[in-house]
Amino acid sequence: MSENGTAEARPTGVGPVDGWLSLAQRAFRQEVRDFFAEDRVHKAVDAMQEYGPREESGLLDVYRWLGEKGWLAPAWPVEYGGLGLSAVEAGIVLEEMVLHGVPEDQHVLSIGTVGQFLLEAGTAEQCARHLPALARGEEIATVLFTEPHCGSDLAALRTRAVPDGDGWRLSGRKIFNQKSQFAEWALCAARTDDGPVKYHGITLFLLPLRSPGVVINPVWSMGNERFNEVVVEDVRLTAEHVVGRVDEGWQPVNDMLLLERTGMDFQAKLRRWFDAVVADARRTGRITEPGCARRLAELDARLKAGRALAWSMVRAQAAGEPDPVASAASKWFITQQSDDVVRLGAEVMGLDGLLSSWDGEGPDLGRLEAVYRQSPAHTLASGTSEVMLQIIAATGLELFS
Repeated sequence: MSENGTAEARPTGVGPVDGWLSLAQRAFRQEVRDFFAEDRVHKAVDAMQEYGPREESGLLDVYRWLGEKGWLAPAWPVEYGGLGLSAVEAGIVLEEMVLHGVPEDQHVLSIGTVGQFLLEAGTAEQCARHLPALARGEEIATVLFTEPHCGSDLAALRTRAVPDGDGWRLSGRKIFNQKSQFAEWALCAARTDDGPVKYHGITLFLLPLRSPGVVINPVWSMGNERFNEVVVEDVRLTAEHVVGRVDEGWQPVNDMLLLERTGMDFQAKLRRWFDAVVADARRTGRITEPGCARRLAELDARLKAGRALAWSMVRAQAAGEPDPVASAASKWFITQQSDDVVRLGAEVMGLDGLLSSWDGEGPDLGRLEAVYRQSPAHTLASGTSEVMLQIIAATGLELFS
C-alpha cells in the first residue's frame, strides 16, 4: 500500500511474456519504471485521485515530462517528437503508465488514435504542424465519429461538409466523445457525397475545436470522466483540414480501428485493479478463505493470458503484420474479465467498498466504487464485445460466407 492508503500497482516482471524482449527493450522498460517511481510522478497521480465530483484530468504534467524524454510517442519519428523506436517501446510506455495509475484516455486518443492516423494518412505539413505538440504533451486531440442516432456507424452519418468555393462548410452533431473540452482539435468524420455505396462519400477533417460555430456541452455518465456533445454549425474548412482523400475516409478509419485493438491499455488497467483486490484480500483476511483464494488464482491466470494476447498483438504490429481477427479476440477476451475483477473486489471489501472518493471515510480514496462504475465501458470502448465477436465469426471463422 502507498503512504496515502491507495493500493500500489505490482509492476509486471520479466517472465514468459517478456522473455522475447531485447536487452535494449528490457533496459528501456526499467528506465520507464524508474520514471514512474519518481516522487513527483507519485504526487501528481495522488492529486488526481483526490479530484472532486465532475473534476477530471486535462493536460497532465506527467505527459509533459514523458514528452521531454520522447517517451510519450516513442515510436514516432524524431522530427515529430518521438524516438523512432517500435510499437514494442510504445506498448511498454502505455502498459507502465496504466499500471502506475496515470490516466491513459488522453494518450489513447491523442497518440494512439489521432496521432497515429495522421502518421498513416496525413500530409507531411499536417504531421509537422500537429504531431510535435501532441508528442510533447502540450496539446490534446480527440475523435468525433459517434452521432446520436447511429452510434459509430459511419455509413449512417448525418454530419455534412457542403462544398463552399475552395473549401467546405461543416455542420452536424457528435456525441459520446471524450476530452473535447480540453482538446485543440478533433478528427471529425463527415459526409461529403451521397452515392449508391453507403461507405463512399465520407471524408475526414481536422476540426479546430476553438472555432466560432463549435459548441461543446457536457454529457454526464456513471463514470468520473464526462462525455461530450459537440455541435458544429457552419464552420468553414479548407483543403488543409482534409485528412486522406475526399470521399474515401471509410477504409482508413476501419484500418485504424483494427490497429488500436491490442487490448494493452485494458489489460494493464485490469491488472492494477486486480492487484488492489489482492491487497484488500490480504488486509481483510479473505485471502486465506479457500473459495476466495481459488477465484483469485483463476482470475490471475486469465489476466496473464490476456496480457500475453495483448503483447502478441503488439509484436505483430511491430513486425508489420497486424491481425484484425486476433486483435478482436484479444480485446474481447481481456475486457470480458472486467466484471469478474470488480465483483470479486466488491465481495472482498463488503459495504466499505460502496463508499466513493467523495466520502471522507472511503477506503483507498473510494477506488473500488469508482472502478465499479467504470468497468462496463471496457466492453464498449474501441468496439463493443458484440462487434468483436462478429469480426471473429465473419472474418476469422467465415460463418456468414
